[in-house]
Amino acid sequence: MTVNGADDVLLVHGGTPLEGELRVRGAKNLVPKAMVAALLGSAPSRLRNVPDIRDVRVVRGLLQLHGVTVRPGDEPGELVMDPTSVESANVADIDAHAGSSRIPILFCGPLLHRLGHAFIPGLGGCDIGGRPIDFHFDVLRQFGATIEKRADGQYLEAPQRLRGTKIRLPYPSVGATEQVLLTAVLAEGVTELSNAAVEPEIEDLICVLQKMGAIIAMDTDRTIRVTGVEKLGGYTHRAIPDRLEAASWASAALATEGNIYVRGAQQRSMMTFLNTYRKVGGAFEIDDEGIRFWHPGGRLKSIALETDVHPGFQTDWQQPLVVALTQATGLSIIHETVYESRLGFTSALNQMGAHIQLYRECLGGSDCRFGQRNFLHSAVVSGPTPLQAADLVIPDLRGGFSYLIAALAAQGSSRVHGIGLINRGYENFMEKLVELGAKVELPGKALG
Repeated sequence: MTVNGADDVLLVHGGTPLEGELRVRGAKNLVPKAMVAALLGSAPSRLRNVPDIRDVRVVRGLLQLHGVTVRPGDEPGELVMDPTSVESANVADIDAHAGSSRIPILFCGPLLHRLGHAFIPGLGGCDIGGRPIDFHFDVLRQFGATIEKRADGQYLEAPQRLRGTKIRLPYPSVGATEQVLLTAVLAEGVTELSNAAVEPEIEDLICVLQKMGAIIAMDTDRTIRVTGVEKLGGYTHRAIPDRLEAASWASAALATEGNIYVRGAQQRSMMTFLNTYRKVGGAFEIDDEGIRFWHPGGRLKSIALETDVHPGFQTDWQQPLVVALTQATGLSIIHETVYESRLGFTSALNQMGAHIQLYRECLGGSDCRFGQRNFLHSAVVSGPTPLQAADLVIPDLRGGFSYLIAALAAQGSSRVHGIGLINRGYENFMEKLVELGAKVELPGKALG
C-alpha cells in the first residue's frame, strides 16, 4: 500500500510483540545516487534490488524529465535506464518533482557534463539540522562551473569541460562526497578529495562508477583520487541492502519484545550496530540470507552511545534504538555528533512517559563540532519507563519510524500523523507491519 500526503494518519494499537520475517532491498542512501550516475553513461544501465520508495520515484521522474528512458527490468526491483537522449527539462516540471527531496543537487555534475547546464530548484528533505547546499555549489565552482542565483533556484553552466581539482572537506559529508564523485569522473585531469566519507553506500557508488569506466582510488586516510575519463558506458549492478532499515526493524524487535528475521541484512556493514545491540541486551543470529533479531527476555542494559561517521555508530541508527533504550535499566547517555537537531524527536517520547533530558554539552568521549554552538545534541535516557499511547506527529524519516516503534511498544492506541514521510526510506512498511503481527489501521480501513 502506498501512503502519500503530510496529513496521513495511522492508528496503532500497541502492546503486541512484532514477530515474523521481512526483506530489505537496496539501500536508500545508494539507489537514488546510482540512478543519477546512469546520466553519465553513453549506454543503458541496469540497477537491481531497487526498493519502491519515494526517493526512487522522485529520481525516476527527474530522469524521465531529462529524456532518460526508465523501464522495469526482467526481475522484480530492477530498473533499466537509457540516457542516450538526455535533454533539458522544463523548470516548472523539475520543481514539481524535486520539491520534497535533496537528491536533485546531485544532478548538477552529470547534467553539466551532458548538457553544459543544469537547473536546481529549492530543496526539501528531513529537518534534522543544517545540511547546507552552499558547499555543493562551491565544489562545482572549483570544477569550473558558473552559478547564477535566480528567484526559482540556481542555474549552472559549464562553458567548457569541467576540470579536476583538489578539495578537502571540513567534515566527511556523504552528500558532498557523492557530489565530487559524480562530477570528477568526467572532469579533465585528476581530482583529489581528502576527508571524504567512506560509508558502504559510498563504496558501492564507486563500484557503480568503476563499472561504467571510471578510475577511482580510495586510500586508507579518507582520500579519494579520481582520474577523469573522456567517456563512460552503462553498468549492471545489484545495490547493497539497506543496513539502516535493517537496524530500524532490529530496534523494533527489541522495543516490542519481539523476534524479527530481516532477510537481506548483512553483517559486514552492520558490525558497529550489532556490537551495540548486544551490549544493550538484544540477541541476534546471522546466516547467509539475513539476520534474526530478538529480545531474549530479562532486562535491557543502559549504555553510553556516540554517533559518528562510518565506521562509527551511524546517526540513522540512533533514533530507533533510543526507543528501546527507554526500556533499559539505568541511565543511557547519547551524544549525537552528526546532525545537531536530531534529538528533537525525544519530546514526543517524553509525552508517552519516557524520561529523556537533553543537554547542550558534549556528553560523549570527546568534544564535537556542536559543543560550543548551543545545540541540544546530547541526551540522558532514564529507564525503564512504560510507554503510553499518544497523538504523534512525524518530524522526519528516522524519527517517524521511531514514533511507530514507540507506538507499537506502548500500552493503548496511538494516532501517528504524517506517515507518508516514512515512505521516503521504508519500502512497503505498512504491509511489513501487518505481516509482523502489528495491530494497525488507517482510520476507516483495517490493515491488520
